[in-house]
Amino acid sequence: MSTSLLYQAWGVSGYHYRTMRFDDGGTQLVLDVDWNRVRCPNCRSRHLNRRGGVSRRLRALPIGRRAVWLELFVPRVECRHCGVIRQIRLPFADPKRSYTKRMERLIVELSRIMPMRDVARYLKVGWDLVKDVLSRWLTKRHGKPKWSKLRLIAIDEVHVGQGPRFLTIVLDLVRGAVVFVGEGKSGDALKPFWTKMKQARACVQAVAIDMGPAYIKAVEDNLPKAAIVFDHFHVIKLFNEKLANLRRDLQRDAEAAQYKVLKGTRWLLMKNPENLDQERNEQERLEEALELNKPLATAYYMKEELRTLWSQPGKPSAATLLQDWINRADVSGINMLKRFARTLALHRHGILAYYDFPISTGPLEATNNKIGALQRKAYGYRDMEFFKLRILGLHEAAYAFTG
Repeated sequence: MSTSLLYQAWGVSGYHYRTMRFDDGGTQLVLDVDWNRVRCPNCRSRHLNRRGGVSRRLRALPIGRRAVWLELFVPRVECRHCGVIRQIRLPFADPKRSYTKRMERLIVELSRIMPMRDVARYLKVGWDLVKDVLSRWLTKRHGKPKWSKLRLIAIDEVHVGQGPRFLTIVLDLVRGAVVFVGEGKSGDALKPFWTKMKQARACVQAVAIDMGPAYIKAVEDNLPKAAIVFDHFHVIKLFNEKLANLRRDLQRDAEAAQYKVLKGTRWLLMKNPENLDQERNEQERLEEALELNKPLATAYYMKEELRTLWSQPGKPSAATLLQDWINRADVSGINMLKRFARTLALHRHGILAYYDFPISTGPLEATNNKIGALQRKAYGYRDMEFFKLRILGLHEAAYAFTG
């Protein structure tokens, strides 16, 4: 086997091919040191004395599905120029690793499109080896995000595992990359993030969050100059929850005829009109329920009007629409609308800030779905730190999350 083939196929340099064996279910390539290319690891001098060495067996790129190992001797040398006694460096493998750099790169590339378990099965290696490779690579690539370049961010929580376990996720809306993962869903989960932000002297211009008081207080205390933008998805989601409660209360107090019409209309009330299924007569069922109950109809049509708040031509017209909506809700006589009007009035500034910074937590919601899929693919993670690293590198993954 030529030295050129060793380099082109497995990246090996500084060694000659001696022989080949076929055992242990794979191919063993036995290599000899090319002493003409040995240099001092410290000063690169050629004037060396041999001082023993160690034998190493490295897992290399497979030939098809057949495993390949490199068996070689790593000499220890004494430099007559600088006096250092060290093992020579292998340009194709890291010290104390049982695999070559090309094998490591193959594992990383396969892990972008395959679950770790399938990568281990395909390459016929241990699952812990795949985890070790990914952990080191993710730490090197994503362990230290570029905090100083953050300008627009989104903050939200995601449920993981079983029981009340949550992670707080911070997403860079410019790059679409997760930059922080904290345990819990309160403001305390963000304390390490604020510390790193201050150290990096980041100049965050706007933060997209929901209307949870814990996140609002945390952002106001730590980023006083940043604009808070309340995500319109969460605003409508909150209104839908109130609307569902109103329907349930009305259905409970309704007569038999009205009860039958209102039953099963919860999801119809939450759907956008353009998404109603005509084949199932969802439009007709919804209209029938609204005709029978005036408070429900008022709340529903006001919800549809509220949705247009984020599609106005400018901030002044949006502010006018919002104030008009609040005024009409106050005089509607419906307690649910009155309470929600007070909520919107308290958060008016953050809602209208959308027109200064048109951002939302939508990209973060998509990332949360990927986190859930990542967790299901692996049937859960026992190592939380490794799970966090996988989340930090999630934007570079190319998983087929369905099918």
